Amino acid sequence: MSIELRHLRYFIAVADELHFSRAAERLGMSQPPLSQQIRDLERMLGVRLLRRTNRRVELTAAGSVYLEAARDIVARMEQATDLARRAERGEVGELRVAFTRSTPLTAMIPQAIRAFRQAFPAVHLVLEERNTLQQVEALLDGRQEVGILRPTELPDTLLSEPLFADPLVVVIRADHSLLADATRTSLNMADLAGEAFVVFASAAGTGIRRQVLAMCRHAGFAPQISQEAGEASTIIGLVAAGLGVALLPSSLRHIHVEGVRFVPIASSDAASDVQVVRRRDDASPLVHQFIRLLLAERS
Repeated sequence: MSIELRHLRYFIAVADELHFSRAAERLGMSQPPLSQQIRDLERMLGVRLLRRTNRRVELTAAGSVYLEAARDIVARMEQATDLARRAERGEVGELRVAFTRSTPLTAMIPQAIRAFRQAFPAVHLVLEERNTLQQVEALLDGRQEVGILRPTELPDTLLSEPLFADPLVVVIRADHSLLADATRTSLNMADLAGEAFVVFASAAGTGIRRQVLAMCRHAGFAPQISQEAGEASTIIGLVAAGLGVALLPSSLRHIHVEGVRFVPIASSDAASDVQVVRRRDDASPLVHQFIRLLLAERS
């Protein structure tokens, strides 16, 4: 026979009440089995925990020491049980989420993060910035659980859900001849056929570069690339310096550079989709809770 958690609970009840009948009533059992369980506990320990007389029950010195340890063990077990249940519900643990440079500038992402932290304050939420290709690699090797990224070819082991479409805009100098007509509020892709382009470098790992090149081809021209850069802010700065025009997500309007305008493209499909990606076999409730809040913000 070995000591079990029930022995500790029985002993604590008797030590609290110092009366076997009241302790048995508190535990919802009869007195004889309770007395037997306490005797079994004392026998396994090899010490007397209680002094019993016809009139009273009292703790021995060993019993007083053992009571403190027993309370601690039971409390720790209850805490462990609570933590396990909360983890099952997705209320504790760690969640690693990555996003591309521009996505935090959209309203729904910060709102979903704030809602998650309010709903699950015990979860350690780790937020990192990675480009699209870096996120795919981090998802595959387990360095992150959730990715917020732009479209790219995904392996079958990853699952994506659309979040929103981020309209693309032409980033252009405010004094450019295409904007000579002050009433002009948008540009066609064909308007840009003779322009030099500033684009993301291939090594930047973004999905925007590929989309920009495809849009130019669809409009009937191959873009003349004058400069490449790895950061959106650098691209906007190079446009301001007169090195060309650029196509970027409208969420980057928050980056203000003097002398540059963000002009809508006159096409309903000129947009960069943003999606949430996770591993297909990831059953973590934390992942599902976070994605649920993201999708709720989408609606």
